[in-house]
Amino acid sequence: MGATKTEHFTDQQNQIATIAKALGHPARIAVIEYLMKVNECICGDIVNELPLAQPTVSQHLKELKNAGIIKGNIEGNSICYCIDEKTIEILNVYFSKIVEAVSKAKCC
Repeated sequence: MGATKTEHFTDQQNQIATIAKALGHPARIAVIEYLMKVNECICGDIVNELPLAQPTVSQHLKELKNAGIIKGNIEGNSICYCIDEKTIEILNVYFSKIVEAVSKAKCC
């Protein structure tokens, strides 16, 4: 398998791709939607909300955290998660640019 050659792309392109890749699984979308719904840091409740085993949920949380979409703080024996507003703002700016460009486009 060949290299992905990410060095040929800008830092922003690589950052958006990393975030998009992390968003590419429905379980991760479910985690984000749950965090939006409760609107607070959650420690252990996420496993109870998804139809997945605890190790699987932990792996999805790890992927979301590595991409910067969520952040976690250690509290006692558990990690409490919430949405990282900085990454969401990066996505907001990026998709706002797309919406603006599409609304001005004069093609098919």
